[in-house]
Amino acid sequence: MKKTVLCAIFTVLATITSFAQSGESIYKKYSGNKGVSAVYISPSMFRMIGKLPDLEIEDTDINLAGIIQTLNGLYIIEAENKSIADALLSDVEKFVGSKKYELMMETRSDDETVRIYTSGNENIVEGFVMLAVESDEVVFISLDGTMPRQELEKLLSKAIEGQAQ
Repeated sequence: MKKTVLCAIFTVLATITSFAQSGESIYKKYSGNKGVSAVYISPSMFRMIGKLPDLEIEDTDINLAGIIQTLNGLYIIEAENKSIADALLSDVEKFVGSKKYELMMETRSDDETVRIYTSGNENIVEGFVMLAVESDEVVFISLDGTMPRQELEKLLSKAIEGQAQ
C-alpha cells in the first residue's frame, strides 16, 4: 500500500513539474548541452535597447522601440544532436500544450515544420513561441513580456506589406 501511495505521489509531482515549464526553464535545461546553441537576452538589455530613439528595421518604416520595452526575456535554443532535439521537441510540445498557448500558424515544407504560438488575451500578448523542426534539428524561440496585441499586429502587418513590395 505504501508503495502505491508513493508511486501516486511521484506521478502527480512529475506531472505538475512537467507542466510548470517556461521558456526560461527549457533554456536552462538545454543551454549547457553539447550540440546546442543558446541565446538569452535579459529584460535590462531590452530596456536599454528600447530607450534608443528610433529602432527601425532596415529599409522599412517599422519602429520596434515600443514593443521591445515590453519584453521580459528572449530564449533561443537550437539543438542539432538528435537525442537532445527529440527531448527538446517533447518538452516544448508539453509546454505549449498546457493550454496556455494557442497555435497561431503552422507551415510545412519538405522535411521542415514551423509553428508559432501565442498566449495572452485580446489586448496583451504575454508569450510568443516559435518551434521549427527539421529532420535532426529543433529550434525553440520564446519571448516573454506584456506586448500590446494591437501594436504587435501593426508591426507584423507592416512587415508583411514590406515583404510583398
